[in-house]
Amino acid sequence: MKNSEIWIAFYTILVREIRRYTRIWPQTLLPPAITMTLYFAIFGNLIGERIGEMGGFSYMQYIVPGLIMMSVITNSYSNVSSSFFSAKFQHSVQELLVSPTPNWVILLGYTLGGVSRGLCVGLTVTLLSLFFTHMALESLFLTIIVVCLTSVMFALGGFVNAIYARSFDDVSIVPTFILTPLTYLGGVFYSIDLLPDFWQSVSMLNPVLYMVNAFRYGVLGVSDINVYWALVIVCVFIVVLFSFSLRLLNQGKGIRS
Repeated sequence: MKNSEIWIAFYTILVREIRRYTRIWPQTLLPPAITMTLYFAIFGNLIGERIGEMGGFSYMQYIVPGLIMMSVITNSYSNVSSSFFSAKFQHSVQELLVSPTPNWVILLGYTLGGVSRGLCVGLTVTLLSLFFTHMALESLFLTIIVVCLTSVMFALGGFVNAIYARSFDDVSIVPTFILTPLTYLGGVFYSIDLLPDFWQSVSMLNPVLYMVNAFRYGVLGVSDINVYWALVIVCVFIVVLFSFSLRLLNQGKGIRS
């Protein structure tokens, strides 16, 4: 394919993905906004007043970056996993595979479609948080880099989930039993300094911890871990997941019989 044709194919896939979740926005964009508003009201206002300060900030200010990142992670992941599996289920993805479109273009289109939804929800949650607390911004550049890289990483994770899934139940297994525990135990609601030494060491094995803390550092300037290590870890995960996803796509794993 010519370069112009490649970008037309990429643009088509990306626009289709964006139109897919915006067309059904009451199911894709509204629920996370409502859920996060409840988190702000219950954990931030009601419980936060009794907890007091954490990391030198009010509890509401401390958890807002974590809640924003949690919404970005879950929506980036779920958009790609549900969309690509639906394409498999309807056998429409086979039309893409037999076309001259390179597999990396297909992967990039679906991934950035998930990233767009994750960032859209993240921006919505950020705007909602301003009704509950004042948010400082330590580093705009670091904040944008961390949220974009994290969204890309989990969108790729959703792609891998969709390839291996054999039913719609399989699509929900990873978010329910792996992704949700990792996000809740990833320092969203607390600092790992509150944990005993053993559990601090265990928490360091959680990749979500690095992303949440790197994002919190970009917003508030405080972190439980080394921010540069966090960026390195996210980049390594992206390279590994992209290579693995592309290999599965080239092999037709879970797609071609």
